[in-house]
Amino acid sequence: MKKMYFIAIYPPQEIIEEVRVFKRDLAVSYGNTMALKNDAHITLFPPFSRELELESDIHVAFQKINTTLSPFEMDLNGFGSFPNPKNPVIFVHPENNVHLTDLHQRVNQQFNFTKYSFNPHMTVGYRDLTWENYLNAWEEYKEKEYKTKFIVDKILLLRHDGKWVPIAEKHLTD
Repeated sequence: MKKMYFIAIYPPQEIIEEVRVFKRDLAVSYGNTMALKNDAHITLFPPFSRELELESDIHVAFQKINTTLSPFEMDLNGFGSFPNPKNPVIFVHPENNVHLTDLHQRVNQQFNFTKYSFNPHMTVGYRDLTWENYLNAWEEYKEKEYKTKFIVDKILLLRHDGKWVPIAEKHLTD
């Protein structure tokens, strides 16, 4: 049986709740309910599927990720979007961060079987967000203010069991 996995950074619960307010707004005002299914996070390696019997290999690779890196501050500042008419996305915008880029490259050293562009973001609206609703929502969100920060001190490996569940974590250490 195949399962889905991915690797991410999760902010503290307080920020997850703050971002959930934006997700609820998009669900109520713009018919975008899919984003409510997931907690706020920054993806380091996108979802991939593997046979459940191979999960131990995923754990081994996850534990090999070099996390000898000081915990670092992640600034979130305003909103951004991917204006793709087939799959528009609105997100909380993380500011450029060399430590985040470094951490992503370290993950990629162990998980490199899929090529993808790394565009750090914290999704607010996607999937069932129509193009028309995206355009209306973006008019509101492009100028909306939201600023916060948190300390990135670990990464999580998650498995989809009806919802995304953390199955391993690795702390950043000096």
